[in-house]
Amino acid sequence: MDLFADLPAPTNNTDSGSTAEDGVQDRGPKRRRDPCSDDEKNETEKKVCKGLAKLKGFVAARRGERDDMQDAHVILPNLHTHADTLPTHVSRLAYFAVFDGHGGARASQFAAEHLHRTLLSKFPKGEVENLDKLVRKCLLDSFRHTDEEFLKKASSQKPVWKDGSTATCVLVVDDDLYVANLGDSRAVLCRLEHAEDGEERCVCVALSKEHNPTIYEERMRIQRAGGTVRDGRVLGVLEVSRSIGDGQYKRCGVISTPDLRRCALSPKDKFVILACDGLFKVFSADEAVQFINNILQDESLETKEGQSVEDGRYEAACQKLATEAVRRGCADNVTVILISIDF
Repeated sequence: MDLFADLPAPTNNTDSGSTAEDGVQDRGPKRRRDPCSDDEKNETEKKVCKGLAKLKGFVAARRGERDDMQDAHVILPNLHTHADTLPTHVSRLAYFAVFDGHGGARASQFAAEHLHRTLLSKFPKGEVENLDKLVRKCLLDSFRHTDEEFLKKASSQKPVWKDGSTATCVLVVDDDLYVANLGDSRAVLCRLEHAEDGEERCVCVALSKEHNPTIYEERMRIQRAGGTVRDGRVLGVLEVSRSIGDGQYKRCGVISTPDLRRCALSPKDKFVILACDGLFKVFSADEAVQFINNILQDESLETKEGQSVEDGRYEAACQKLATEAVRRGCADNVTVILISIDF
């Protein structure tokens, strides 16, 4: 399947440990608040949410055996409330992202703080034609701009920062998921499909593609730029072939251009797992989806006071998945975002 093509429609047969409604792992300034009054905001939310899938983000982060946490994440299910204007036929924007840093946490933190703000500033406004094309261009431009701005900051330091980061971002425009990714963090969707026996079963839909130097197209680009691939790494050192930062490898063919996929949400969709490679070193995508499903079906789980049963199960599933990754021997940082989908 062409990675830049839309995903097929479903068949239609008869901080760590917390739920985040609108949160971002961000050490920078607080986001500006919507100037509308509470009553106006409530009316706006009712209008926005009508007919659209309800999305909630749950996050779990584990340091693993690393000395420090180099991952970063962002959860903004109500990103539209921070936009000055939107295209006239767009009601909702949501944004979820995982950044897996290497060589330090500065590139991942920078991307977590700035990428969604750049997206908002570049997002199309007013009357537009071919929204899909403009959203894709917005994502590509935002990744490039974020990389360029970080590299400017990194090169101005003494000594120069050598940090880099993967990025896997889900931008939701109404009920369309746009997934943009660099490196080896991944996004997968759990979708219900009818089996031959008539029963509904969960299938795992890949929403992203890994970028490492062993992939033919990636290796050829690196070699054309004058770089080499040794032991599956760029110059024998860097494990990924696309990233934000990594200024010393940009001249060797490492790029910040993400792959893009679009997927229209449907009532058949249950959840999205967005996670760094720390999870997928010890879980296959299918195993991770099944692990989550098993916990969601566990009626014995206790929920926190004031928390709905459904939210409690999703939060528990997210926490247990990250914990199980560490228990299975993953020494890397592990960050998991679980996005529930409810029509």
